Amino acid sequence: MGKLLEKALKDALSENKCVLGEKQVLQSIKNAKLVVISKSLSKESLEKLEESAKTQKVSTLQFDGTSVALGKLCGLQFRVSTASLTAIAESNIKAIIKESDAK
Repeated sequence: MGKLLEKALKDALSENKCVLGEKQVLQSIKNAKLVVISKSLSKESLEKLEESAKTQKVSTLQFDGTSVALGKLCGLQFRVSTASLTAIAESNIKAIIKESDAK
């Protein structure tokens, strides 16, 4: 996965602009700018999350890895099934999505 996503996640975590975990992301989706979803999320949870994101006009990104890999990308020692960034520039979102599509 891309360096842009890794940097955006680490910056958001250090600035407290990131929400981790499926339930927490669902509760705070209206404040989110980008939702990153790992492959470990169940199909039902994925559909619910994508539906909420679409309703709130929030960009989603399918992370090409497990929740363990997403946790490591965030620099954490635990699994992260979903993460939402609450403060990220629109241009950065487009660059991250473009970078992940290129792979």
